[in-house]
Amino acid sequence: MNKFLAAFLLLFSLKVSAQVPALSSGEIFLNLKKLNVLGSVLYIAAHPDDENTLMLSYLSKDQLVRTGYLSLTRGDGGQNLIGSEQGYNIGVIRTQELLGARRIDGAQQFFSRAYDFGFSKTRDETLNFWDQDKVLGDVVWMIRKFQPDVIITRFPPDPRAGHGHHQTSAYLAEKGFSLAADPNAYPDQLGFVKTWQPKRLVWNTYTPGFTNKKPEEEKKPFISIEIGGFNPVLGKSYTEIAALSRSQHKSQGFGSSPARGERIDYFLHKAGDPAKTSLFDGVDISWKRIKNSAKVQALINESIKSFSVNNPSASINNLLKINAELNRLDSADIYVKAKKEEVKDLILQCAGLWFETNPNDFSGVAGDSMNIRISVTKRTDFPVKLVSLEWTGANKDSLVNITLGNNDFNAISKKILLPENLKITQPYWLEKPINRGLFQIDKQQDIGFPENRAETFTRYNFEIGGQTFTVARPWIYKFTDPAEGEIYQPFEIRPPVTTTITEPVFIFPSAESKTVTVLVQAQRKGVEGIVKPELPEGWKSEPVSQKFSIADKYHDQYFSFRITPPAVNQEVVFKATATVNGKVYDKSLKTIAYRHIPTQTIFPSSEAKLARIDVKTTVKNIGYIAGAGDEVPTALRQMNCQVTMLNDAALAGDLSGYEAIVVGVRAYNTENRLSNYQEKLMEYVKNGGTMLVQYTIPNDQKVKQIGPFPITMGRDRVAEEDAEVRFLMPEHPLMNYPNKITQQDFQGWIQERGLYFAQDWDKTHYQALFSSNDQDETPKEGSVLYAPYGKGHFIYTGLSFFRELPAGVTGAYRLFANMISIGKK
Repeated sequence: MNKFLAAFLLLFSLKVSAQVPALSSGEIFLNLKKLNVLGSVLYIAAHPDDENTLMLSYLSKDQLVRTGYLSLTRGDGGQNLIGSEQGYNIGVIRTQELLGARRIDGAQQFFSRAYDFGFSKTRDETLNFWDQDKVLGDVVWMIRKFQPDVIITRFPPDPRAGHGHHQTSAYLAEKGFSLAADPNAYPDQLGFVKTWQPKRLVWNTYTPGFTNKKPEEEKKPFISIEIGGFNPVLGKSYTEIAALSRSQHKSQGFGSSPARGERIDYFLHKAGDPAKTSLFDGVDISWKRIKNSAKVQALINESIKSFSVNNPSASINNLLKINAELNRLDSADIYVKAKKEEVKDLILQCAGLWFETNPNDFSGVAGDSMNIRISVTKRTDFPVKLVSLEWTGANKDSLVNITLGNNDFNAISKKILLPENLKITQPYWLEKPINRGLFQIDKQQDIGFPENRAETFTRYNFEIGGQTFTVARPWIYKFTDPAEGEIYQPFEIRPPVTTTITEPVFIFPSAESKTVTVLVQAQRKGVEGIVKPELPEGWKSEPVSQKFSIADKYHDQYFSFRITPPAVNQEVVFKATATVNGKVYDKSLKTIAYRHIPTQTIFPSSEAKLARIDVKTTVKNIGYIAGAGDEVPTALRQMNCQVTMLNDAALAGDLSGYEAIVVGVRAYNTENRLSNYQEKLMEYVKNGGTMLVQYTIPNDQKVKQIGPFPITMGRDRVAEEDAEVRFLMPEHPLMNYPNKITQQDFQGWIQERGLYFAQDWDKTHYQALFSSNDQDETPKEGSVLYAPYGKGHFIYTGLSFFRELPAGVTGAYRLFANMISIGKK
């Protein structure tokens, strides 16, 4: 790493600002008022969407305190209503959704190392996955780093919270509240932060009754706060801001309408000093908490009093004085550091400065050259000089000494060389494999950050009123879309070549070979090399390897290999590698692109699963009604089935040619069109067809009855993926044809057994095939229901095939094959 880059990353690792939109005069005024408030709150819960966005909006934009949200997980275990991403991929989406929400409600976003492994019913199960010591250490770290006066939990630390993750978030928050002040707790952290004792911890709830209140809570004090007020400076109520914030959680279908009017929230005392009327009782949130700061406060008061809506730049001189006074205070104090950043941002906003660096492409390869364009505009009369610039790949500052004119556009183009040791733009928490329930993050200082800190950036040095202000901004690619207008996209560092296996799992029902396809994509011009599947012993490839030569960047070539399995059943993982100039590359490329978040690119290891298993199917022609995004159609094709996605035209046509019709997860919740075709689908079954419906949630069903006989959906689930599965009808055809289902078929399942089991059903017609339950719970029998209807067969299942099949769980393939084949028995 060159000297500039190493030093700069050290200095600016905590804050590299993205392009900041110009604030309105009202927003600038609100931020001026915020300079006078020195309080902080850390809100703690488990997932994206757990946070009370109304409370965050109220704290940040009414109380004007530093507000943070610590989500223990990134929501990796949830379902996806906008696409097929699962696991850490949906976690990447929800990370960006949370950041979008925070840009609206004004809070800061943090995470622990905990991986969301799916629904959990108990705190014990959750902590068994997460490693209590490590995740508790992350909570302590964030308390020490953020130094909140008040901690708020969204949930109680017991079964009233429902989800085991919810319980755990409150439990760890309460333990962290005390341990953060203990120098003997996690002493290694104290090389970077100091111990910290918040004033109090409270539980935030909508009701003063604190549902099913425990005896020890009967005499605990609580306070109520009206948080639904209207902010005339912003022209919005906090409920309106909160609804916009919550609506960023689009992958969960949480678009929200604001509930205007009074809204009172309640806060039960849990630890520390009890509050009487305010969350900040006994906490001085004025400048009095900082020594020798009286002059700072006086200058801020003057700035607020004299602020001109029509001329914000008139505030710059006072802000410069404030900045000078802040430089005389304790630079290690968290509030002095925070207020210096706030003042700098205000000066830049009041001066009307806009600046960014745009590469000529959205990605580059370390060691390659790149053209960048640095643009700067000042849109006020206040004198500002752009003294110098420094960018990734430069060896020293580039002196420019440009006096910026009012509304003049200044552009500087440079051809630069990207340092050879730049890392690829992989989310830092995904650089290493997930270790059970934790992301592996080696550096203590990295824990908590919501996303990567940019490695490609430009440092701008401005002289304003005789003072120098330095701002680092990441490079960002932009282009114009004919329909959407100007689009920004994060700049990426990529490996020279990527190899992507086109399917995550390849199923071999027999010893017959199959074609495996590898997509090789060049990430720079003129890439030549050899691509090959790295196969375990016993597996063979024809050919063993192939040469590739790709002239242009982003162009790709497909390479097919005939893979022959061994004679015995076996499950293995293989890699596809590309060797270029003697160096081996083994990363695939996945781009996650949705309009509501910045495009995200990740580089998973180029791996896929090969499974030689005994699985038989007796049907070939399958119709599939897509639900809320899953990869089950791909899995069906792995069993040599032909799958037709049933759109309106197909559903309106002749269905008799399909040997089975499969309905995707939550289709009956998300597809309004199904109400138009339900009668026809039931006729299809009655006339001899097989229909398999995957899980449906009880809310907002598009049809009154999803099957031929009464069935009521519920919320029962079995969250323990290794829970015992009992066979209620072992002689039933679904258990024996064409594959004999045994207990071995329920080994190796991931995340859960199933969810949204049927709650009630017509027991004269439906047959329950399985019974299962989590530890210490009653048996649940609604995971698979079968009913003959006319000449055909109807099946409802809450088993999580949408997770198991893409993960290559072989027993799930065998059971699914039996379900779609039942009509051929």
